[in-house]
Amino acid sequence: MQFELTREFVEKLKDLISLENAEEVKGLIDGLHPADIAETMEELSLEEAKYIYLLLDGETASDVLIEIPEHDRKKFLKILPPEFIARQFIEYMESDDAADIVGELDEEVQQEVLKEIGDIEQAGDIVDLLEYDEESAGGIMAKELVSVNENLTVQACLKQISEQSEEVDEIYYVYVVDDADILKGILSLKKLILAKTNMKISNLYNDDIKSVTTEAPQEEVANKMEKYDLVAIPVVDSIGRLKGRITIDDVVDIIREEAEKDYQMVSGITGDVESSDKVWQLTRARIPWLFIGLLGGILGALVIGNHNETLTQLPKMAFFIPLIAAMAGNVGVQSSSIVVQSIASGAKDIESISHKLLKEFAIALITAFVFAVLIYIFNYFYSRDSMQLTWAVAVSLFIVIVFASLFGTLIPLLLNKLKIDPALATGPFITTMNDILGLFIYLVVGNIFLNLF
Repeated sequence: MQFELTREFVEKLKDLISLENAEEVKGLIDGLHPADIAETMEELSLEEAKYIYLLLDGETASDVLIEIPEHDRKKFLKILPPEFIARQFIEYMESDDAADIVGELDEEVQQEVLKEIGDIEQAGDIVDLLEYDEESAGGIMAKELVSVNENLTVQACLKQISEQSEEVDEIYYVYVVDDADILKGILSLKKLILAKTNMKISNLYNDDIKSVTTEAPQEEVANKMEKYDLVAIPVVDSIGRLKGRITIDDVVDIIREEAEKDYQMVSGITGDVESSDKVWQLTRARIPWLFIGLLGGILGALVIGNHNETLTQLPKMAFFIPLIAAMAGNVGVQSSSIVVQSIASGAKDIESISHKLLKEFAIALITAFVFAVLIYIFNYFYSRDSMQLTWAVAVSLFIVIVFASLFGTLIPLLLNKLKIDPALATGPFITTMNDILGLFIYLVVGNIFLNLF
């Protein structure tokens, strides 16, 4: 049955919690998907959410915890004792999810939680994963997987798979390794079932396998899994030893997080914030780029102030200042967005920077010519008494569009080369810079035409 979170449901749940009617609370949430329980808990206070949590069995509680948004989860974990976190959550989780949860705790609490974990092997896996950069393949992989030695017979292999599958929720692939744990390939379950029991695995596996190293950025993992339509990908160390696997659900999370981060950056918001964060956190995230916008506005005003004489002699030029600034900003954002999208999608750098600039230059020339002609025709009828203005606006718009296109292309490419997120170039940075330079070009061209006619 489809669950729909309603105000009536939340209010009824709140009333039952206030009455400490555990039986009826359990009746309301029993059978709900962990994601639905997590969604419901977002509508409750921390104490009310804690009350529900204590009623859940360990497996359900661990699944719900993963579904809770990270910023809410951190607050929630702070009110729970270390032994409860270890025994109620961590022991029921796969190593990658467990490492994510432990990594969100303060260092002292981390140590206490790790000591409370009954399974020493699981605790060791979590410690190993915490050593990796959280945005690398090693940081998002799970240690649970099914692997078999290439020298095993089919009969022995089936026995090993049966034993290992108890620790793995989903078996997407069976990985084949040698005596040194070097990844050799993947084993088809269909081939395994149809093969004779005394046949060696070395004669059955497929050695054409896609993998990533533990140090690979998470974006590379997502791009490779998307390119080859993989539901899971093995992770190896620098010498090819199998260390873990990354599944499609982790990649979906990566794509969503990257999209959110890039969207915030494009909008001029720094840091990872949510609409539910405190007023000061949201304000602090917005101030840096707004400050840059303020400086840009001041510089734009200074540019206009330094060309006061030009505007005095040709007052109608002021009418087109917003047009020039808007076109410069919009063209720059369009160009940079296309380049950033290309970089984010992992497109191969077949074209050199010079080639991309030449292509953008050709596009800019065509676009600039079209809009310069349109504004010339408009001004020809609007300002018949001033050919100076007609030519000044048309020529400056042409130059501004060409410059903004090249600037919008070059900046994200350079940022990417410098290992800086190129999404920075699609937001207020490009808009502000092009506004200032567009105004400067416009007023300089206007001054030139005043002296020509």
